Amino acid sequence: MAEKLLEIKNLKQHFNVGKPNQVKAVDGISFDIYKGETLGLVGESGCGKSTTGRTIIRLYDATDGEVLFEGENVHGKKSRSDLKKFNRKMQMIFQDPYASLNPRMTVGDIIAEGIDIHGLSKTRKDRMEKVHELLKTVGLNKEHANRYPHEFSGGQRQRIGIARALAVEPEFIIADEPISALDVSIQAQVVNLMKKLQRDKQLTYLFIAHDLSMVKYISDRIGVMYFGKLVELAPSEELYKNPIHPYTQSLLSAIPLPDPESERTRKRTAYNPSIHNYAEGENLEMREISPGHFVYCSEKEFKQYQSIYKK
Repeated sequence: MAEKLLEIKNLKQHFNVGKPNQVKAVDGISFDIYKGETLGLVGESGCGKSTTGRTIIRLYDATDGEVLFEGENVHGKKSRSDLKKFNRKMQMIFQDPYASLNPRMTVGDIIAEGIDIHGLSKTRKDRMEKVHELLKTVGLNKEHANRYPHEFSGGQRQRIGIARALAVEPEFIIADEPISALDVSIQAQVVNLMKKLQRDKQLTYLFIAHDLSMVKYISDRIGVMYFGKLVELAPSEELYKNPIHPYTQSLLSAIPLPDPESERTRKRTAYNPSIHNYAEGENLEMREISPGHFVYCSEKEFKQYQSIYKK
């Protein structure tokens, strides 16, 4: 069994938007990520998946719950030195490759920022050699180091963002919708690059996206979020073959098919949350339908889902 790298326990991220209103962006989710795997996190816009990633990496302080990275509580770290060590082990690739790059800095300085903060180069020559090697790693040229972000295409800027994340030699990378702002032809290139880097550098990914077809391609397991809750979690192939939760079924039914005839005739599944009709005090939790396949449901629903699964 692979070793756990990250443990999320009952994580909550609530935002006050004026009394008495409160947005429960992440509302008590739990899951693990194992070393060397890619966990995909999917759901429609506003479901809380990006907030989950930002809370894990401590861009937001958690409202409640625990984030354990290699057994240590991320949100319990206090000293600057502890936070510095943590920030080196965990990095993030952002959705908008332009907004996340400082337009006044050269690409070389952007990539070297982490190297400078963590003192990973002894001389200026060593620093530039590291930058040039990182540019080569992500498919760019060393001449690009002297240019500015506006001189690059969207796909190239995302490669720069990946190089910046790799500069401090992290163990874990949170990719927050890293391909959603790119053309379809470029998306595959960036995902293939990430898969290659994972193999070469033994990286672990949390890959956040709303494109289920691309998530299936890159992920070992997939978690589905709906309104701050994790409603289903399963191995990638299993989730596509046997989606149990009605919301997951709805998401999968919306994926376009490459066959025009099949696309015209197939039926899409609309998700209606009112079908659950939970009784007051009903125990809702993630329950294991089959090995590694979990669904958020009541005891009554669990029995129904089991009977459906066995068919």
